Amino acid sequence: MSRAGELSGLDRRHVWHPFTQAGTSPDPVVVREARGAVLYAEDGREFLDMISSWWVTLHGHAHPAIAEAVADQAARLEQVIFAGFTHAPAVRLAKRLATLLPGDLNRVFFSDDGSTAVEVALKLAHQYWRNTGNPERRRYLSFEGGYHGDTVGAMSAGSKSGLFDHWQDLMFKVTALPFPATWEGDLNVEEKEALSLHVLDACLDEMSGETAALIVEPLVQGAGGMRMCRPEFLRAVAGRIKDAGILLILDEVMTGFGRTGDMFACLKAEVTPDIICLSKGLTGGFLPMSVTVAADAVYDAFVGDALSKAFAHGHSFTANPSGCAAALASLDLLEKDETKERIKMIEAVHHRRLFSLPESPRLARHRVMGTIAAVDVECRDAGYAAEVGPILREFFMDRGLLIRPLGNVIYLLPPYCVSEDQLHRAYDAIAAAVVEVIK
Repeated sequence: MSRAGELSGLDRRHVWHPFTQAGTSPDPVVVREARGAVLYAEDGREFLDMISSWWVTLHGHAHPAIAEAVADQAARLEQVIFAGFTHAPAVRLAKRLATLLPGDLNRVFFSDDGSTAVEVALKLAHQYWRNTGNPERRRYLSFEGGYHGDTVGAMSAGSKSGLFDHWQDLMFKVTALPFPATWEGDLNVEEKEALSLHVLDACLDEMSGETAALIVEPLVQGAGGMRMCRPEFLRAVAGRIKDAGILLILDEVMTGFGRTGDMFACLKAEVTPDIICLSKGLTGGFLPMSVTVAADAVYDAFVGDALSKAFAHGHSFTANPSGCAAALASLDLLEKDETKERIKMIEAVHHRRLFSLPESPRLARHRVMGTIAAVDVECRDAGYAAEVGPILREFFMDRGLLIRPLGNVIYLLPPYCVSEDQLHRAYDAIAAAVVEVIK
């Protein structure tokens, strides 16, 4: 038996994969190694990774600068308890993030992934109001279609995403507002924004005094289908939330670190939150890590003489030194002029190719923001259950491309190392799919 066959057999026997129906899914591809934007499988196949392996691999796979930083750090200090101890990589990373973020977002709380970053933010908001003598502020606001992770608090915030029906009885109540998703040529965007703001105003009139925070994915709802809104709308929301004295949480787990064209979506939209959640691209895809960064005023509410006022939350691998080293190396790469030029190139190719795909009555809502491009395939079963999703995924895999539609949404979110030729190859395949599959 080949090595690929042996590993595949062991995988079938012992591994439980995420977001996968084992009864119907084909065997997963056994990946041997990866370089840049290319995955190399054990069976000899190669795949061009056009989704940055679940949106985490900023600079491409196995980038030597990050690999060297991780190896060097692991040889000196691989892990230490972060309660009562600290270390240089964590301190330097916290300082660097605070410098890059707007306003007084200076207090960095480390955790493990996007879900925990959001969970921390929701707990911070809840306890903030208790610590400041306002325990009645327990309600949260979010947006329909938003996804914030898979832990219980994060699921509650994303309860209207359609992904968590099995666990509705575990969640706390969150009021979801309509999201004015827009796209190129959308003639009704102002009307949709006005409706959403009207609903927000009504909510604030009724329950601002009992609301702790609003959480939103700024500019792009990722797992919800790469749905985009305008910066003007986000600014209008932020202004109302600030005026109402409610905390604003931005979930930049996906949109952070250049994905929208700027370092952070909040900078692109000119909005400063009270709390921001970062993960995915933080370590360049090398190690799991996230941060929840709070404004000084939020942090100050937890400082006092009693432990009961402190934030009693933590993780075994909080501020893992190797992860911090990877994040610092990734930020070095992200701030290089070469990377900034590549991000501009990716956006330019998106604009050039997405809007020139073959015409089809089933292709709709073309949209681009920074390195993210998406288009919907019209079908009766739109959403994650759309039958066209797996068909398209296999179509692209057969052509050596990792393009994994979000149900009926085709999207590209490539690593920044991708070449222009590789991007055109992906668009050529999408164009072929329009003719051969979508029609």
